[in-house]
Amino acid sequence: MLMSSTASSLFSSKPLPLHRIPTLSRPQLIFTQHANIFTSSSKAWASKTTIKASSSENQTVTVAPSVESASDVVRSFYEGINGHDLDSVEELIAENCVYEDLIFPRPFVGRKAILEFFNKFIDTVSKDLQFVIDDISNEDSFAVGVTWHLEWKGKSFPFSKGCSFYRLDAVNGKRQIM
Repeated sequence: MLMSSTASSLFSSKPLPLHRIPTLSRPQLIFTQHANIFTSSSKAWASKTTIKASSSENQTVTVAPSVESASDVVRSFYEGINGHDLDSVEELIAENCVYEDLIFPRPFVGRKAILEFFNKFIDTVSKDLQFVIDDISNEDSFAVGVTWHLEWKGKSFPFSKGCSFYRLDAVNGKRQIM
């Protein structure tokens, strides 16, 4: 689980509203924790933010964003390909997506053509061959860069390093690869 947290002391003479936590009128400690968690119900990564404030009520508020980050969508894409689970990949690919790979003479245009390509790919390779993400950018909400390599049964596959670039857009409340 990826996690980052911050803590800060607030010294304010004015009441400070924070989400639905009661107004704080004396020095308080606010603790914010952000985690990327894997949800078994949707079989996907989701962001979860927990905010705690020390007060007599000691309340906790949990906020879940409605749209996954671009890097989470790309990670889910690789997980689906590695697991030979095209059903999980289908919703990640936009209807008008264009997949370009320099080893092919022409790009694959449209979700259907891309899924047909990946179906042929996973039918010809073992689940022992896995894409492993070495580095992934997560600063942009609509563009992701990934460096990766292939592993066979947990060992690096020779001459298999690559990099991929993805553009994403929010379609019907979900981020999809364009």
